[in-house]
Parts: sequence; structure tokens; C-alpha cells
Amino acid sequence: MKPSRFPARLAVVAVALASAGTVLLYAQRPQHPAPPKGPWMNTSLSPDERADMVLKEMTLDEKIALLHGVGMPTDDPVTPENAPSNRGVGYAVGVPRLGIPGIDMSDAAYGVRSSQANGRYATALPANVAAAASWDPDAAYEYGALIGRELRAQGYNMTLGGGTNLTREPRNGRTFEYLGEDPILAGTLVARLIEGTQSAHVIGDIKHYAFNDQESGRNSGNVSIDKRAGHESDLLAFEIGVTKGHPAAVMCSYNRVNGDFACENEWLLKDVLKKDWKFPGFVVSDWGGTHSTEKASAAGLDEEQPGKFFYSDKFKAAVEAGRISQAELDDHIHRILRSMFAAGVVDYPRQRAVVDPFAGFETSRKIEESGIVLLKNNKDILPIEGNKVKSIAVIGAHSDVGMISGGGSAQVDPIGGNAIMPPGQGATHWQEQIWFPSSPLKAIKERAPNANVTFDAGVDPAAAAAAARGADVVVVFAYQWESEGMDLPSLSLPKYKSGDKDVDQDAIIEAVTKANPHTVVVLETGSPVTMPWVDGPAGIVEAWYSGSDGASALGNVLFGSVNPSGKLPNTFPKSDADLPHPEISKPTKIHFDGASTPEMWAKGLPPFPINYDEGLKVGYKWYDAEKKPVLFPFGYGLSYTTYGYSDLDVTPGDTVKVTFKLENKGKREGAEIAEIYAELPDSAQEPPKRLVGFSKVKLAPKEKKTVTVEIDRKYLSIWDESKDAWSLVPGKYTFLVGGSSDKLPEKKTVELQ
Repeated sequence: MKPSRFPARLAVVAVALASAGTVLLYAQRPQHPAPPKGPWMNTSLSPDERADMVLKEMTLDEKIALLHGVGMPTDDPVTPENAPSNRGVGYAVGVPRLGIPGIDMSDAAYGVRSSQANGRYATALPANVAAAASWDPDAAYEYGALIGRELRAQGYNMTLGGGTNLTREPRNGRTFEYLGEDPILAGTLVARLIEGTQSAHVIGDIKHYAFNDQESGRNSGNVSIDKRAGHESDLLAFEIGVTKGHPAAVMCSYNRVNGDFACENEWLLKDVLKKDWKFPGFVVSDWGGTHSTEKASAAGLDEEQPGKFFYSDKFKAAVEAGRISQAELDDHIHRILRSMFAAGVVDYPRQRAVVDPFAGFETSRKIEESGIVLLKNNKDILPIEGNKVKSIAVIGAHSDVGMISGGGSAQVDPIGGNAIMPPGQGATHWQEQIWFPSSPLKAIKERAPNANVTFDAGVDPAAAAAAARGADVVVVFAYQWESEGMDLPSLSLPKYKSGDKDVDQDAIIEAVTKANPHTVVVLETGSPVTMPWVDGPAGIVEAWYSGSDGASALGNVLFGSVNPSGKLPNTFPKSDADLPHPEISKPTKIHFDGASTPEMWAKGLPPFPINYDEGLKVGYKWYDAEKKPVLFPFGYGLSYTTYGYSDLDVTPGDTVKVTFKLENKGKREGAEIAEIYAELPDSAQEPPKRLVGFSKVKLAPKEKKTVTVEIDRKYLSIWDESKDAWSLVPGKYTFLVGGSSDKLPEKKTVELQ
């Protein structure tokens, strides 16, 4: 999320820091009075019982105060309302006399945002899509746990992470914040990430609910999708995340869904989330995503953020006039209080501490190592033999000083500033390209101590070719930067300006590979990219946005101390023309006229259509159904060893047990992501296959293991609109097992009823 009405937040923070003096320092230290001795402080009671006890003691004004934010503390002057806050992006006033703290929120998609303004350090983890490429639920838990610990250390008690929108539109500027194109993969991983975050006693959330799958016109687009397609795609990812991860909060999205804004959409919030999934927590609006009082309240929105246009005086007046019932108000408050008790923010008050950067770097590096995807490795150009190689040319993408990160509200401040700026001039600004000071050139030199390692900026094809010619190995870097608030114009590597040079990255790579076929291309992207040069280089590595210690992780993979195990969470198509929608739907009007007002937000921008007429066919399901060849398929990734599958067996039951043998046939230790797909009966009218399970298995050289994966029958079912429920279609189900969606050597058909 990003509140577009605050475009210059860091400048305002700088003024506040300069002018507020000790007042701001005092405000940054939340006060923790001794908790009252009320019966709700009995930790043996359930969160619901405790919430009910507090609710009975609250005045109407105290209830209303918990329903909304008090502005953007990051941007706004210090006031009595936000003074206890940690100067994050949102704050809801608590009830100190009852021991209920304020809810202090920070963006934290891949690390805690705005740490410089907070006077603190934060670890940048690899982008969420890189964590998804690890296909590792345990790594997802550690990802969330680190964010939770650092939120607490900085003084926050609620995260605004948990991005789960599926990659229906791979040019979405926030693809890097999400967990891929498949609901089973994304839902499983976000559930573990949420569990990890909330283990630190902070309120976890999942967002952006729902179908916020592009940034273009996100405040006004009206997504049209039928219930079956919705439940079997984006909503299934959220359902798994909510029911297995148990987030304390759900953030509703900006867009409309089938006519109504998501934050006042009764079908999404009340019918699906709260009734069908039995979600007991609270729904918080995306920043500025509230558009009404009575309609939003009746639909199930529990809290407005970051301001108080609709859920403050207007809400109180509606309650007093009887237009909103006391029971409806109390349900909102109960959900908020219940979440605070369940997450532990009452029993474990915020305590600022010093973040351990070494632990953060280690976690970040390990997750990046497990998420790097080896896409091509002709003639085993990788791993590079560090003690034998004589010359290495490193080319392009500021790889001498750093590695790029994703922008927007996910942006984490790099310690020392933006690596491509002069010292002291590298502050983080909205929608600026930020490179973390994690130098691939340095990492390569450290791992090849006897080699002549040279660097070329990669801005001129002729100069880059000259630098590459004659080297034993060339490592050329290319990037695709993306950010919240924008979508990519295409999946092509972008052209950019460097001084007086117009840099064409595709042309640079083509020139380098023609000059020296012993070339490895390293991609720093958050989305799939097209590769007109794909046949040229001997090796291709997808490094994603790699985090605080990305260069070390990349160096370990390039030089073989780590065996790559990552696999693609998104299909890489051959061209934009192969996408379900070759052109992104865009609004004709993208800005409001005049200042931000309640009336403006109530009216909303004129809607424009976003038709997801591909329906069930998201990602690989689209390419399978349309028989479109791809550049690299979903679930694909190479290793420095090889794996063999055998002896598949399928046992029906309440859960379907899929058992097979997996063998490491090579001489290196490795971890294989075994993927299980199912072909449903023809009468189900589904795409050709769907992912139904996976397991990441570590194997020593020549080791063989028996692997069993239990498949939830829901993952084999369809959404029956006539029943408004999941239904398993009786018939023959074919299970396929292997290491990629396009290589599934084991196959068995069974009858399911």
C-alpha cells in the first residue's frame, strides 16, 4: 500500500526530525504504564473471552478511536493522538486505562520500511518472489520470523506484509512482493510466513484482498470474474493463508470487484472471509481504500487507515442515529481486540531493542541461496572453479557496487544509502531505483583469488564486447526494476539512460555473447523477462531482488559452494503477445481533480473494466490450455546434480497420499523440489493440470529417499457455483510427479469419489 496523498513523506520526516527535537524522540519511545488488574489480563482465558471483557468497559468514544487511524505519523506533525506512535505508516489509538496499547504499523513486505527515519537498522530480505522460488515453507517461516523480530526491535506491533495476489498480470509492478502464479504454492508459503511473523508477538496480516493483480488504475479498476474462477485462483491462495496461517488482520484492496470496492464488498468480506472461512480477526482498509461509512461497516470493514474520513465522527453519528447498530460496532471492536490478544501485543508490550545485523544478513543470504534459479547451464559453465579460472569479466547493471531492490511501500532503506549515489547522497525516495551496497564484483574477486577480474559498466555494446573478449568466463548483469504505483510497459529488459548513453540491455547481452560464448547472464528482476538473446549465453541465472547480502549468496551459487535449488514460481513467456492480455487494461483518468477530501474518496475515480476472462487459466494453466510454448515453465530450475523419480503410488482417502522414490544421481549434495500435479476428470472442465502438492527434499550424493505428500481433497476439487461450495468430481484422477511442470516422468491414475 501507499497513500498517494503523501508524495513527499521523507522530506516531511526530515523537517519533523529537525523541528520536533526532544518531542519526537519522546514520541518514538512508546510508554508502557503498568497494566491494570482487570480480569481480561488473565492469560488463561481465550482471546474472545478477554476481548468481550474489555469491550464491556469501553466508552463509545474509545470504541470509535480504535476504528480508525490518526493520519500518517511518518508524515504528520506530532500530535497528542500520534505522539505514542513509532512514526510508522499507520497508528490506531489504544485504551491505556484498560491496558490496550495503540496499534503501531509499519510496511514490511521484505523488511521493515523507513528504518532511517526511525533511527534504526533493518534487514532487507530477498524479495518475496525469491522466497517463493525456494518452494520452502520452513524458509518462509524464517522470513516472517525475522521481520517480526525486527518490527518489535524497532517498536512496532503490526506488520503490513503478507502479499498474496496471484500473478495474473506478470507486468504488475508489485509482482516481486507476491508469491507466484499458483494458489497452492502462494497460500502454503504465506501461511508459514504469517506464522513466523506472529511468533514475535506482532499482528500479522495478509493482503491485498482481493484481485489487486495490477497497479494501473488500482484505485478505480473494476475486476470482473466469476465465482468459480475466483475461488479456484486468487481466493484459494487467500483461503489457505487465512485458514492455515491464522493472520490477525486482512487488508482489503483498492480495486472494485464485480462492481463494489473491495473494502465495502459484502461478498468478499462478509460472505467469503468471515462466514465461509470463519475468519475471527479484523479487516483493515488499504491506505485510503475506505469509501463509505455505513456501506463499508455493513459489508465487514473493521478499521479505516490511515486517516479518519469515514470511521470517526461520521461513524459515531451513524451509531447515535441508529443507522449502525451497537451490535455491528461491537463486532468490529471485538475483532480488533481479539486479534490484539491472540497476537500477544497486550501481553508482550513493544520493547525497542538493537537489531542484530549479522543474524539478519545470514537469514537473508540463506533464503536468497535457496531461491536463486539456474535457468541454463550449457556445458556446465557453472559452477566456476575459483582456484583454476584465470580471467573473469564482470559487466553491467552497477554490479561493481550493488544489487537492485524493489520500490514502493516495500522499499527497505539500505545501510549507507543507495550504492549508486555518492556517499551521503543515497537517501531512499519514493519510486527511485535503489541499489543495496552488496557488490557482485567484490564477491567474485573474493572467490577467484588468482584470477584477473575486470569490470565494464555495460553501457556500450562495443566496449562491453571488448571487455568480454578473451576472458575465461564472462558474467553480465541485467535488471528490470519495478515498484508499487506503476506497471511494467512490457516484460522486456528496459532501456535506460547512463550519462549521454542510451543503454539497450538486450543489445549489450547479444554483443557480449557474440564476443565470448562463455557467458553467464545474471538477471536481477521481480517478474519474468523475455530473452531475445536466450540462445547466446552458456548460462542464465535468475537472482531476483536479492536483499542485504545478495552478492554473497550469488557468489556462493556461481562458484559452487551452494548447489542451486530454486524453481520458478512464475512462468517466463516468450513474449507479451502470449499473455492472456497482451495489453494491460488502463483507465482513461488516473488522478483526482483537487485535494484529497472525504467526498473525493466516497465518489471514487470513474471505474474502468478489468476482465479476467481467462478465468481458471492463470499462469501455467493458461499456457497448457492454449498450447503456447514458453521460455521457461513454472516450477523449472536446474541443479549441479541430477535427480531421478520412481515407484509412484497413490492412496485415496480423506487425504490422498502420494508416495514415490527420489534419488540424487550425482556427486553433489542437493535439494530437489518434487512437484505433484493432477489431471482432473474431463467432466470437471478444468485446465489440463494443476499443482496439488510439493516437497523440498535434501539428498546426499547417490542418496535415495521415499517421499510421501498428503494432498488435501480441496486441492483436487472444483468450486461448484450451484452449491456455492467445493466439490470433488467423481472419476479418474491422474497424478504426475517430477521436477518441473513440463517434466513429470511419474504418472498414475486412480478413481476418486
